[in-house]
Amino acid sequence: MKVVGIAEGEEMMSMCSLMSGGRLFGIDTRTIREVLGRAQMNRVPLAPAYVGGVIAYRGEVVTAVSLRALLGQPKTDAHSCVLVLDGDANEERFGLIVDRVGGVVMVERRTMSANPSTLDEASKALFSGAFRTPDGLLVQLDPERLRPSRIAETGLFGHAQRLPLKSEGEMRCGL
Repeated sequence: MKVVGIAEGEEMMSMCSLMSGGRLFGIDTRTIREVLGRAQMNRVPLAPAYVGGVIAYRGEVVTAVSLRALLGQPKTDAHSCVLVLDGDANEERFGLIVDRVGGVVMVERRTMSANPSTLDEASKALFSGAFRTPDGLLVQLDPERLRPSRIAETGLFGHAQRLPLKSEGEMRCGL
């Protein structure tokens, strides 16, 4: 475990560090239900690009959101991890697909910097702020902002991918 800036009596926060496209992010460890290795992902037809697929998780079907797609990063064939995040009492669990999961980082809550005003709207919709660490800037992700229904509500991350419709003649002929 790596500890950053501990001062006696300071309110500390435990963050799970993760990487996507070479950038360092963190998410509150209290919101993580489980970290899965490479999970069997099933594609969802007509889903927005940020929906990486669905996974079977302990008898549930969980929608997995691709952090790469949300950040506008190209797809990769490299090994990725899925974090299963707990929802609130009335919300379902969901997954977050990331390139790599690091360790636990302890940060002081009061040292979080707000999002800069120059940040684009999509990033503002995902990020809660950032912490400076010896490893670089740790951008905090808010699980509630990553929830698939919440992402869809913003309208910032694209529309559903539509397959071209066949003409009436093509459908009758089975083309």
